Amino acid sequence: MASTEMQGKVCLITGANNGIGKVTALELARRGAHVIMVSRNRAKGEEAQAEIKRESGNEQVDLLNADMSSLASVRQLAQEVKDRYPQLHVLINNAGAMYNKRQESVDGIESAFATNYVGPFLLTNLLLDLLKASAPSRIVNVSSTAHKMGKIDFDDLQSEKGYRPMAVYGSAKLALILFTYQLAHRLEGTGVTVNALHPGVVGTSFFGNGLLGKLGKLVMLSPEKGAQTTIYLATSPDVANVSGKYFDKSKAVPSSKASYDEQAGQRLWQITEQLIEQKSVQAAGA
Repeated sequence: MASTEMQGKVCLITGANNGIGKVTALELARRGAHVIMVSRNRAKGEEAQAEIKRESGNEQVDLLNADMSSLASVRQLAQEVKDRYPQLHVLINNAGAMYNKRQESVDGIESAFATNYVGPFLLTNLLLDLLKASAPSRIVNVSSTAHKMGKIDFDDLQSEKGYRPMAVYGSAKLALILFTYQLAHRLEGTGVTVNALHPGVVGTSFFGNGLLGKLGKLVMLSPEKGAQTTIYLATSPDVANVSGKYFDKSKAVPSSKASYDEQAGQRLWQITEQLIEQKSVQAAGA
């Protein structure tokens, strides 16, 4: 028998067509939520949507298309959500990517920084009014333990001086945690919580289909296990009033020392706003 604990709750999940995102979407649908899946690839999204409807028995599973590395696409997504849904109770910033070599998004932003951090930063800020109006509501940011390998180099946020894939990915995930902590302060008293998490090292298509991906699947967590902390933060009454924390295995744990640098968090927020504004103006004038 399907659970109804999330009945009446509208939940948006980015990167919902495979891996952890797909499992999260399925579990929320099973619990009776109205699920909004966001997928970059429409065909893969439709396939996952049909599967989730079938397995959950829940027809309230919608699909929206967006590329989280594109500012225009993120803006369009936020507008579509606001136009179509009078409420939003859970926003899960799950989409992420690691790139083997340096490349830039359509806006000229380094791709890992754009996908893992700038996109979620923009989407969250654009949907804040809707989340506040729907309170109590929750924001869940899927980060990674790789943030401990990252650093915020304000002289080289775009990783132009040297590119090591895991370090660059870690820096973007560190930026996401700094954003989480800053946002938690700003949301105090609004009924909106925001937390970040490490899902575990999960064997998904994230690592590709090469040797690393194949070996990884032998030693890494399944997507089902990897999604557990995300699902916990999105649904559990235990964390209804918890905000500004970092979770691993469904427990609040300390994140890296660098992630608690309040000044760096404030500075990064300002720079990110300026970057988004600058790139949006450039795109408008192109």
